[in-house]
Amino acid sequence: MNQAITPVRCNVVIFGGNGDLAIRKLLPALYHLERDGHICGNARIIGASRTDLGCEAYKKLVRAGFDEFIAANHWDESIWPAFSQRLDYIAVDAMDPASFVKLKAGLGVEFEAQDTVYYLSTAPQFFGPICENLAAAGLISPYSRVVLEKPIGKSLASSKVINDAVAKVFPENNIYRIDHYLGKETVQNLLAVRFANALFEPVWSNNHIDNVQITVSETVGCEGRWGYYDDSGALRDMVQNHLLQLLCLVAMGVPVSLEPEAVRAEKIKVLKSLKTMSPDEVRRNAVRAQYVAGNMAGGAVPGYKEEPGGQPQSSTETFVAIKAEVHNWRWRGVPFFLRTGKRLPSRFSEIVIQFKNVPHSIFPSASNLLPNKLVIRLQPEESIQLFMMNKIPGLSEGMPVMPVTLNLTMPDRFAEVRVPEAYERLILDVMRGNSTLFVHRDEVEAAWIWADAILDEWSVSTVEPHNYPAGSWGPQASFELTARDGRSWHESK
Repeated sequence: MNQAITPVRCNVVIFGGNGDLAIRKLLPALYHLERDGHICGNARIIGASRTDLGCEAYKKLVRAGFDEFIAANHWDESIWPAFSQRLDYIAVDAMDPASFVKLKAGLGVEFEAQDTVYYLSTAPQFFGPICENLAAAGLISPYSRVVLEKPIGKSLASSKVINDAVAKVFPENNIYRIDHYLGKETVQNLLAVRFANALFEPVWSNNHIDNVQITVSETVGCEGRWGYYDDSGALRDMVQNHLLQLLCLVAMGVPVSLEPEAVRAEKIKVLKSLKTMSPDEVRRNAVRAQYVAGNMAGGAVPGYKEEPGGQPQSSTETFVAIKAEVHNWRWRGVPFFLRTGKRLPSRFSEIVIQFKNVPHSIFPSASNLLPNKLVIRLQPEESIQLFMMNKIPGLSEGMPVMPVTLNLTMPDRFAEVRVPEAYERLILDVMRGNSTLFVHRDEVEAAWIWADAILDEWSVSTVEPHNYPAGSWGPQASFELTARDGRSWHESK
């Protein structure tokens, strides 16, 4: 299926351009955009960081990253010469205004006539100084946009400090807060499934849906970043951003269009409808836990506190399970179960929409009658499956039924289409000036209001987090959380 491509002429400057995210994700995404014809003209890609690298050394670093992180069947050697011609490197210290003058000289005078994206793949404390120094050096024009990686602060108050500093330089419409989960093809397809089909939207409410489950399961531990992770924890690292954004896409009403303002308005309604928990509700509906030594598929692994750099007094959560409630007409009474953790048995992210069972079964094998489920798998493979009941073929009495799965991802139809990585979609949208899949400041602040209530209670609690062995599905309290409501976690295969 051929789709028209309109190439974009846009400079991209990546602060933290030699960091892990840039080498592993951002630059491979830009390579694929080059390969697929989305970048044109004399657009340039410039890495910027404190390291005193020359242009040729940077190109070698990028090429080595491509060899490692781009699949062989997606690599085209003939694209590298054109891509490397766009590639440059300029040493820039985020806290040194003089180095931004050097950046301006490196960009050249023609940048003012082109769109320029400044991608801040740095620690959030540098967002404000980088923006201020860009403005002081005369590097901001009406065509400039800035991309902010998470986390945007550690609380509502700290997020406001960061957002205020960026807002002094960039108008809100030119600020793109990125959540890579929103760039996944299946997440976008959720909008198509809901709003392009008359089948689902009429039953997408508390009249027909029993509960919603959102799980992000990781097998890794801290990966050598114990200090960073201990300063945030699972709630800040995953729930406040990724899981709440997925919740918004499930729970939002029908937008009047796919324009950014229309989609954003519906998402903000959901976040403002999230019931802020009282301290008693936090203790009842929010489970936090920390992994201890256990066995993973690759063998025995240490507990969180015994990881390199670990501290024995840490009470930071590596697992969270929460029962959230959206208080509006559409969702009143439907629990949203959120779950994420490290050192779990398998790596996957999924959304499970469980529908209510039929009010009365006419089949003798009623005990086998299971509720319908729509399961949206985001990673490692992407898929959408609908679990339904179907008659078992044969001549048995009583018409026995069993669950079957309908695959809604249509793999045969799109077998020859390469599914783009999330960062490809998001970077291209920034270059095009489309902010539909990005997070507005109002969303960030509404999410922090809800998360802060939980964090505040945990900060004064004398109860330590639960423990769970590495390689397990979390603490018993997580299963009790759903069992109290007569529900259970969906068992993924």
